[in-house]
Amino acid sequence: MRKDEVRDLMAVLPLKTSHSKVVEQLGLAIVAGKLAVGETLPGDIELEKQFDVSRSVLREAMKTLAAKGLVVAKSRVGTRVTDKCNWNLLDECVLRWHFRAGVTAEFLNHLYDLRLVLEPAAAAFAADRASPDDCEQLRGYAMALGAPDLTFREQVEADLKFHVLLSLVGANPFMESMVGFIKTSLDGAFTLAHSQYVRQSGNGITQSHLAVVEAIERQDGKAARDAMRHLIQLGRRSAIAALEPPPSRG
Repeated sequence: MRKDEVRDLMAVLPLKTSHSKVVEQLGLAIVAGKLAVGETLPGDIELEKQFDVSRSVLREAMKTLAAKGLVVAKSRVGTRVTDKCNWNLLDECVLRWHFRAGVTAEFLNHLYDLRLVLEPAAAAFAADRASPDDCEQLRGYAMALGAPDLTFREQVEADLKFHVLLSLVGANPFMESMVGFIKTSLDGAFTLAHSQYVRQSGNGITQSHLAVVEAIERQDGKAARDAMRHLIQLGRRSAIAALEPPPSRG
């Protein structure tokens, strides 16, 4: 993804092809446990009928799921679901299916631990390399958070754009190659966290993002790293709190 594509970024794109729909439904069923680890998938004829697709579409879908580590095909045995340790959690689809199936606090903590590795470093890179236009765009996304005239989804997408742009501004090619993973992980986490954010003052979430922008504008890498670390920890608490049942009204 290029920086000039971030403005048009959407949280989740609709599925368009028969192939993508088969992959989505089978992948989600596997991650959700409806097709258990070690279970053999139904045969081709049954799946073709179930999804109303051709043999070639079904086989391509199976190849896609195998590339993501979810299934393995064996002659005279069939295609079975692999152990979870083989699933590629860095894959955008696999990660999205986890959020759709329902995540645990343990899963979120692992995810936020990884964010603490990646994003503070991205903020420090940005402090060295961001242009005035980059900073202005980051500031605009920060100001959109908590805005009363924006919908819930618009605020989630503003947050996504902030973090994705920040990852690109540092111009580190390895970080850029992980933008898809970052986008998907943030989409799922922010959708949870924003239900908590909106109960807080909009100014609070805006200020925590602006602190990152201001450090980048000062070209203060350490301050940018620290501000991003603080922001991620706020997000962790909000996302985990969103998993808790609402207090009963007595």
